[in-house]
Amino acid sequence: MRTPRISFEFFPPKSLEASFRLWDTLGTLAPLAPEFVSVTYGAGGTTRKLTHEAVTTIHDNFGVPVAAHLTCVNATRAETLDIANQYAAAGVTQIVALRGDPPKGSDGFTAHADGFASSVELIEALAQTGKFDIRVGAYPDPHPESASMQDCVDYLKRKIDAGATSAITQFFFEADTFFRFRDACTAAGITAPILPGILPIENWTNTRRFAGRCGATIPAWLDDAYDAAIRDNREDLLSTAICTELCSDLLDGGVEDLHFYTLNKPELTRDVCAALGVTPKVALAEVA
Repeated sequence: MRTPRISFEFFPPKSLEASFRLWDTLGTLAPLAPEFVSVTYGAGGTTRKLTHEAVTTIHDNFGVPVAAHLTCVNATRAETLDIANQYAAAGVTQIVALRGDPPKGSDGFTAHADGFASSVELIEALAQTGKFDIRVGAYPDPHPESASMQDCVDYLKRKIDAGATSAITQFFFEADTFFRFRDACTAAGITAPILPGILPIENWTNTRRFAGRCGATIPAWLDDAYDAAIRDNREDLLSTAICTELCSDLLDGGVEDLHFYTLNKPELTRDVCAALGVTPKVALAEVA
């Protein structure tokens, strides 16, 4: 089994305590020399300023390439492109371009009257600047607003054609889910890299709830496994084993890159990386 290239996703901290947790997480994971790390953008654009602060702090202090999430929600075209240009001026040239989740409590996405109506429009505008490497989202299980996986493949093709250079998938629980999606993308003429998104399961109850919201299929065996593990107080052990096995299956199937959704908690991600042969390459003093 080859050693994978890795990357990590974080979310911006909303308190002093959360800031310390994020920097501790980076201190643990940055020595693994990720290809890049990304920082999310809250639903409805609620963390716009916090995201910018986290991105620029990581870029300036941790010695790893950083990608900033950018969405279409609650902003004009001019405001969105101004944020992008601020990133470029700060030396951040990777953008994860997304439509974005609507504000909590709303019925669904509604484009700003003067904003981008879709992720495709945002990608086209970013690509026209010539300043960015643009990553986008992809959905091996159908997006809740899509009728089928093929609809997700077709929409990903539109995003790649608009100027995106790679995609990161929503998390999934079985390697075959990713392989089916990858094969469908290849059949559709998509040649850009597609990075599988990996979610180490910190808490099964929360993960199950999140999976339901984003449309990820939950296999029955996983419910049964966690019922037993929680009862026997070995949930962490099971999570490490399941995530490591999923990553190993992906690598055996030709995957070379893994993108971990860390939830700003480094231990489980670190342990899975270690099991895959990814060990610290630089000392902490060199990345902090």
